[in-house]
Amino acid sequence: MTTPLTGYRPDPPGTHPPLDSPEYRSTALRHPDQALILLPHTLTEITGPVLGHDAVRPGEHDLTFQHRGEPIGQRIVVFGRLLDGDGRPIPDSLIEIWQANAAGRYRHIGDRWDAPLDPNFDGVGRTLTDKFGRYEFVTIQPGAYPWGNHHNAWRPAHIHFSVFGRAFTQRLVTQMYFPGDPLFHQDPIFNSTPEDARPRLISRFSLERTRPNWALAFEFDIVLRGREQTPFEEPHHD
Repeated sequence: MTTPLTGYRPDPPGTHPPLDSPEYRSTALRHPDQALILLPHTLTEITGPVLGHDAVRPGEHDLTFQHRGEPIGQRIVVFGRLLDGDGRPIPDSLIEIWQANAAGRYRHIGDRWDAPLDPNFDGVGRTLTDKFGRYEFVTIQPGAYPWGNHHNAWRPAHIHFSVFGRAFTQRLVTQMYFPGDPLFHQDPIFNSTPEDARPRLISRFSLERTRPNWALAFEFDIVLRGREQTPFEEPHHD
């Protein structure tokens, strides 16, 4: 008889977006339409590569300090905690972010819309959580951008988050939005998330952590399991 995994909890129904969301048109090309085939993990997948502390260099969390000049836009501090399903902090975990610049353009060969690139902003950063599960990034408020999903479609301002566990195969991806965005109502990616879970994708403005005369601050906790779990783009269940 197979012994169940200790501590495993199924994700609560209504947490993650469905793999096929008709309003988000490109999901028709992304989700599987046949039964999944189990590919058991070998020793290679479950043992490496393993992140070491020396792999993340000091300053990689500050996206405004990666070039000689300063990027254009509103400086912001994004901070929060990485927590398990019981509210306990998860230390020493790699968190990566990527985002558009203040004009809403990514530094990517595939992004060709008519908005300027910022020579002093790459839009990528990473950091490790501390012993209390805390993380912090310094960056620029991203801009909205158009995309071809439907007529006059614009994505709300957002930052992509990637969270790594102890092995290469343990990776979760989500998006962080900003409070009060006027584009929420027409964005099928945001609205593909079950309604009760959408607030967990929206950051909270923090005047306490705002740096006087320098940067606004937004808090965004990431919860891996449980009732308050953050919706992810790659759910554990089918």
